Amino acid sequence: MNDYTASPVDWNLWQGEILATLMFIIHDDKVLLIEKKRGIGAGKVNGPGGKIDPGESPEQCAVRETMEELEVLALAPRKKGELCFAMSDIPDIHCHVFVSESHSGTATETEEAVPLWTPLNAIPYHRMWADDIYWLPQMLKGHSFHGRFVFEGEKILWQEVIFDGGVS
Repeated sequence: MNDYTASPVDWNLWQGEILATLMFIIHDDKVLLIEKKRGIGAGKVNGPGGKIDPGESPEQCAVRETMEELEVLALAPRKKGELCFAMSDIPDIHCHVFVSESHSGTATETEEAVPLWTPLNAIPYHRMWADDIYWLPQMLKGHSFHGRFVFEGEKILWQEVIFDGGVS
């Protein structure tokens, strides 16, 4: 991980090949997560989200993907951060992360995902991508952030997360 060594990636030149989103709906001290059934991260727990379509804003994508994956409409989403992933085995990903504290509809299993309403104090980080532990707890406490991660397979080689209050 990052022990204050230089990043192996020149982030000034880096561009994500995949533009994507994540949405975290928070309600009654729980967050709506998914167990992903297919695609990148199948079998892992994450927030709903996916690839941004041409002509679509990140916010529109986050709302659309949440509806497609869980049949839930996220209301008044707020952007909380961005994640940049330099990957070894899949295209690099630039992800916009949103939070919503209101929604309509009942979270429903679809072909893409199983809904998991999870207590904020019991998030299953052991079933999630390795980077989530570095930014998700702070985001759920209200902090905005920008994270950069270099992955070799599913292992983090280097990471940096800057929160609205500084670096972690």
